[in-house]
Amino acid sequence: MSERVRGVVATGEKQPVSVQTIVVPDPGPGEVTVRVQACGVCHTDLHYREGGIGQDFPYLLGHEAAGVVDAVGDGVTSVAPGDFVVLNWRAVCGECRACRRGRPWYCFATHNAAQPMTLDDGTALSPALGIGAFAEKTLVAAGQATKVDSRAKPEAAGLLGCGVMAGFGAAAHTGQIGRDDSIAVFGCGGVGNAAIAAAKLAGAHTIIGVDLDPRKLEWATEFGATHTVDASKTDPVDAIRSLTNGDGADVCIEAVGRPEVLKQAFYARDLAGTVVQVGVPTPDMALPDIPMIDFFGRGGALKPSWYGDCLPTRDFPTLIDLHLQGRFPLDKFVSETIGLDDVEDAFHKMERGEVLRSVVVL
Repeated sequence: MSERVRGVVATGEKQPVSVQTIVVPDPGPGEVTVRVQACGVCHTDLHYREGGIGQDFPYLLGHEAAGVVDAVGDGVTSVAPGDFVVLNWRAVCGECRACRRGRPWYCFATHNAAQPMTLDDGTALSPALGIGAFAEKTLVAAGQATKVDSRAKPEAAGLLGCGVMAGFGAAAHTGQIGRDDSIAVFGCGGVGNAAIAAAKLAGAHTIIGVDLDPRKLEWATEFGATHTVDASKTDPVDAIRSLTNGDGADVCIEAVGRPEVLKQAFYARDLAGTVVQVGVPTPDMALPDIPMIDFFGRGGALKPSWYGDCLPTRDFPTLIDLHLQGRFPLDKFVSETIGLDDVEDAFHKMERGEVLRSVVVL
């Protein structure tokens, strides 16, 4: 039997979200339903509300979530009712060229639930990133639910579903930060501070946080930055070079999503260093104006990082284990816990830079 639950819906571009009754069907083949326990308020959800990702309104928002499997459809063996899971939007297909070549973290044909969730009047909803977890219950493909240690608190564990994993993976997987490396992270919100925490865990010797907001620079220090740069007062390229013996950082992470910041990251890296772009741009943005001779002459790499090049089945359980061991501070990313009715207000707090993550607890 389908079930009616409360969920946060974006009905139109730039319109305030509202809590509405949604209908969640029983899981079909390859699908599971999950009782959502917590879901972080991510910038991607705001992008959906603003029309920056698509126009398939109405959207059922929320994707950075953890909960308990309620029911499974035919053929599902990876999870069972009662399992504690973190939801993900990379349920690898196993069939595309990237998967066949043994690079499933590049899969762009990930599975989503086949059945729609709807409004009470039958209007089909578009779930954010195929998940739609600002709801008491949601329907996803089985591969979108990754079982992890149930000792982890849902409000912390769910953050692996997007922002924290993206930042951690940008440093650890895409940037391949290692012991005795130097790293500069541009943008010290949730994603940037996850990259900083990853660098600390990897043993980087110089970890530089760059931001315009002194409050975010304080957060960066708490997550492991050895130095911070206030880009409103100091040229970050000059500052990073002075902190790295004039060389520039081995890895520069752009976690803002703006061309001018990517350009700073490019010039702040060491020769043959790596620039990782993990900040999400808007569709109208173009690559920065960098002379081609500079791109050619500096060597190294310029890499986009989509979901931190993560593989949820590999990375989620490991990071939860590291968190439970006290080695990766997932709980520090939770600025506040809120209810479903508070999501719109949480968007405004996020825009003002007042929180790392507001987390809806159900």
